[in-house]
Amino acid sequence: MYNDYLGRLLGGDLNELKESVEKMDAQKVDQRMFSDETFSEYETTLGDSFSVSGIGTFFGNTKRTLNFEPCGEFGWWFDRKDKPKALPIPVSINSVWTTRRNIVLSSGAPSNYMRMVEHIIALRVGLGLDNITIKIDSGDPPLFDESSLGMVEKILLAGIVPTKKKAKIVTVKEPVTLGGPNGSFLTIFPAKKGSPKLSIDCAVDFNNCMGKERIQFDVTKDIFKYGSYARTNANMSMLLGGYTIGKLFADTRNLGYNTKNILIAGPWCYMNKARLEHKGKLLEPVWHRATLDLLAAIALIDKGRLAGRIVSYKAGHALDVDMVSELYKQDILEEMQM
Repeated sequence: MYNDYLGRLLGGDLNELKESVEKMDAQKVDQRMFSDETFSEYETTLGDSFSVSGIGTFFGNTKRTLNFEPCGEFGWWFDRKDKPKALPIPVSINSVWTTRRNIVLSSGAPSNYMRMVEHIIALRVGLGLDNITIKIDSGDPPLFDESSLGMVEKILLAGIVPTKKKAKIVTVKEPVTLGGPNGSFLTIFPAKKGSPKLSIDCAVDFNNCMGKERIQFDVTKDIFKYGSYARTNANMSMLLGGYTIGKLFADTRNLGYNTKNILIAGPWCYMNKARLEHKGKLLEPVWHRATLDLLAAIALIDKGRLAGRIVSYKAGHALDVDMVSELYKQDILEEMQM
C-alpha cells in the first residue's frame, strides 16, 4: 500500500507518514475526472492581449487590473508598471519571497513584489500556457467573485497558440515524498514512459463543515476550467477578525474579501452558498486546493512542464513550495524525451 503513496523520503517522520497514508487510503474518492486531452507539443503563448479587473485583495477599496500579453520569452512574468526601473518578476521557485499566508514573489528590491499570486499562476499549468507577461500597477492582485474562472475564459477566448519551439517536459527521476505538519504530505511519481500527462490525487480533512474531501483528475484545459470556479475558503472567525481586530494590522486592514469572493465555512454548515456539487456533496474546498493552490506551486517549476502523478494529503502552500525547492536542491527533475 505504501508504494502507492510514498516515495523516497525528502523530509518528515516516516511513522507519521505511514499513519497518514492509512488515513488517506481509507478516505473514499468523491469525484474522478480523467481525459485523453493533451496540451500542445510546442511552447504556447496568448493569441491576443486582454485585461481583467476586480477589487484589490489587500486594498479592497481600490480597483486592480491585470493586463495579460503574449510573450516571446519562455516563462511567466509580472511587470509592475508602477516600478519602471524594476525588472519583471519571473514566475520561478527562485523568486519566492514567502509562503506564510500565500505565495509572494519578488525580484531585485524588496519593494518589487507580487502578493497572493497562486490563483493567477496556476493557470500556467492548468491551461498549458507557457509564455506570457502580466502587467499590473501594484503588487496587490484583484479578487473575483468567480475565483479564477473569468481569467480562464478570457485566456481561452484570446486563444492559446503554439510557437515554433518544442515544449520541454520534465518529470522526477524517482518517486519522492515530503512530509509536513499535522500529518500532511506530498508525493510526486515519475511520468509513464512517453506520457506528458500530469495527474492529481488530492485529499483534504478539515475540522469544520468542509470535512473530508478527495478528488482524482488529469490536468487538462477543460478539467482545470471546471476547478477554477472554486474560491478560497475561510472560517467565520477569520472573516469577522478581518472586520474587527484585523483593522489594527496593515495586512488585514483593507482586505477585499466578502461573501461572494470567498467560501465561508462554519462548524456545521457553510455561511454562504458553496459550489461544485457532485453526487450531493459540495467539493469546492478540495477543487480549490488541488487546482488553484497545488498547481500554483507546480507553476514555479521553470525548467518545463511537469509530467507524472502528484498525491497530496492535507498539504498547503508552504509544503507545496518546499517540495518544489527540494526538487531543485536535490536535482530530482529530468527532461523527458518525447
